[in-house]
Amino acid sequence: MSDFVIKLEDVWKIFGTRALEAMQAIQTKDLGKPEVLEQFDCVVGIAGCSFEVPRGEIFCVMGLSGSGKSTMVRHLNRLIEPTAGSIEVLGRDVVALSEEELRKLRAAHIGMVFQHMALFPHRTVRDNVAFPLQVQGESKSKRWEESQRCLNLVNLEGYEDRFPSELSGGMQQRVGLARALASDPEVLLMDEPFSALDPLIRRQLQEQFMELSASLNKTTVFITHDLDEAIRLGNRIAIMKDGVIVQIGTPEEIVTNPIDEYVADFVEGISTLKLVFAHSIMEKIDEYHVQPHEDLALAPRVSHDTDLSGLIDVSTTSAQPIVITDAGRDVGVVSKTTLLKGIQGGRD
Repeated sequence: MSDFVIKLEDVWKIFGTRALEAMQAIQTKDLGKPEVLEQFDCVVGIAGCSFEVPRGEIFCVMGLSGSGKSTMVRHLNRLIEPTAGSIEVLGRDVVALSEEELRKLRAAHIGMVFQHMALFPHRTVRDNVAFPLQVQGESKSKRWEESQRCLNLVNLEGYEDRFPSELSGGMQQRVGLARALASDPEVLLMDEPFSALDPLIRRQLQEQFMELSASLNKTTVFITHDLDEAIRLGNRIAIMKDGVIVQIGTPEEIVTNPIDEYVADFVEGISTLKLVFAHSIMEKIDEYHVQPHEDLALAPRVSHDTDLSGLIDVSTTSAQPIVITDAGRDVGVVSKTTLLKGIQGGRD
């Protein structure tokens, strides 16, 4: 099996009764979104989306309302049928699955967390978390055991017999996350799960989610409209506009090298101090011109993955440049001038 848990290739979704005609016209006449609406009364939801997500990665998809991000994530478990393109999850062709095979894939391998969890109001917290296992026909003892395990993971011990109406919004989201984890899925699909929460609660849940993701090694596609959240959570970020994926990259790549004006507007004002690392701004050790007042033997040394904030802290302790190391070897140098340019975003 490929190490890519999720793989999309040229996926399109066109809403409307003439979607197939519109798709054919797009392919043969290169029609744009406005022309498709005018000629076929169809709306292009997502257009030619392609990406791969390796095992264990948190892949954040962000964009403004109407950008297509929620439409896209619902294709991964085929809550929405694609108009064209291929979708693979865990090595299986999702588009080709029968209804029964699709139900089994969703139940056993894919967990989904929405912004509004739609918890069952008449069920206790324990019953809500255990529901996916009930659907799978697990015994009551197994359901209770797994429910308790997942509630412990999200720090809700002692609330098992409460009802959703007795919990705060943040606690309800934790119940939703526990429910998604109950069947121990390899894949998590999270559609703006924290966006309705107060900032402090939101940050606490983000931290808890990152800890869980790392410890459980879940592969996650996380939808958000908040760039700060995407940068905080994502190993990589995909930015969408009008149904199209405009750019995919690490937070560092997105912030320091936006592909166009649209992405540049998104990242404007984002601090690079925790996003840019020594290996990105250093000069190679064998290309560095040592100045008369410099002695690299006396220079402080830091790892290649030290961020700008850490480099600043080290720079204030020595008049020498900073030598960058990787696996114990000296690989580069960051001078005071190079560090200032890095802080400015590479501007001269």
